[in-house]
Amino acid sequence: MASAARLLSRSTLRRQPISLSTRSTAFHDTRLAFPRQTFRQQSRRGYANGHSPQSSNTGLYWGLGLVAAGSLGYYAYSQTKSPITEVVKQSSAEGKRDGVFVPTQEDYQKVYDAIAQKLIDDDEYDDGSYGPVVLRLGWHASGTYDAETGTGGSNGATMRFSPEGDHGANAGLQAARTFLEPIHTAFPWISYSDLWTLASVCAIQEMQGPTVPWRPGREDRDIGFCTPDGRLPDGAKGSDHLRAIFGRMGFDDREIVALSGAHALGRCHTDRSGFEGPWTFSPTTLTNEYFKLLVDAKWRWKKWNGPKQYEDVESGSLMMLPTDMALVKDDKFRPHVERYAKDEEVFFKEFSDVVVKLLELGVPFTTGEDARLRLKRSE
Repeated sequence: MASAARLLSRSTLRRQPISLSTRSTAFHDTRLAFPRQTFRQQSRRGYANGHSPQSSNTGLYWGLGLVAAGSLGYYAYSQTKSPITEVVKQSSAEGKRDGVFVPTQEDYQKVYDAIAQKLIDDDEYDDGSYGPVVLRLGWHASGTYDAETGTGGSNGATMRFSPEGDHGANAGLQAARTFLEPIHTAFPWISYSDLWTLASVCAIQEMQGPTVPWRPGREDRDIGFCTPDGRLPDGAKGSDHLRAIFGRMGFDDREIVALSGAHALGRCHTDRSGFEGPWTFSPTTLTNEYFKLLVDAKWRWKKWNGPKQYEDVESGSLMMLPTDMALVKDDKFRPHVERYAKDEEVFFKEFSDVVVKLLELGVPFTTGEDARLRLKRSE
């Protein structure tokens, strides 16, 4: 009976339109709605004339009737095949256990759609979109991976805890975590680890970037798995630093440049990194403009009281970090910058591939690469 009630409540959830304000208490209210409603109806029917019941066998007859009605109702309910029951049975046929909720691609698509809609609705952040900071959340959660020790990476979502959430490189990412919290409330079955990486994929695709295949299977971990500070890039440094940081994760020069293309999105803030300004003129749309600007625009040191950064000579409104300029000053990085500047399709293809790699670093998947999902972007 308990498992049947759980299946009924999940079936109710799946049949209703997705709402970010859904709360688990609503499920408890609907689990036994049918038996309670039957009981209330029978009670009202017994006192329809408004008089108190007389001392007779009538009450006994009504009681027996209620028992019979309840038994018939439960039998009818127990024979009903709810959608989630069918999903579980189908999953069982594929080798999964009965009674365990197994999310399907349709379930993950609903999570994606909810994130995409929230990106549209909440348009008062920075340049009109939470997309860049949501992408940064998934990037920084994954970029802590250390190939030598097998620690860090997106598996665990350990940025939820202050030791890691307070690292300087993660300043400002509380905004992204707060943005996604209503999504997790609406879909409590998804781990934060999967949610953050899925949201990053959603952000890329909804900001007109390439399709990025995504695979679920991450599990959340406790505070003991937080990584030490210093594993993420420092924008104030040069090419040797980039190779040290990304090499620790297992990336080569081409992949380092491709991942750097994410700087086409978003902006820096003085109250976070200390730097200030956007990299491109379209900070909420993913293009290859970042690479074109690196190659074609003229840059100079910005005269201000903040940390060293570059500004474009023509408008003075764009910025580049020392790590950005290192990509065109380094003889091995520059050819890839030029390739991406000339061909956006090449950049999109290689960017998608390297983002998939980044988001999967260190994750102990129980499924193969064929389990990657290509989730549909909003229209």
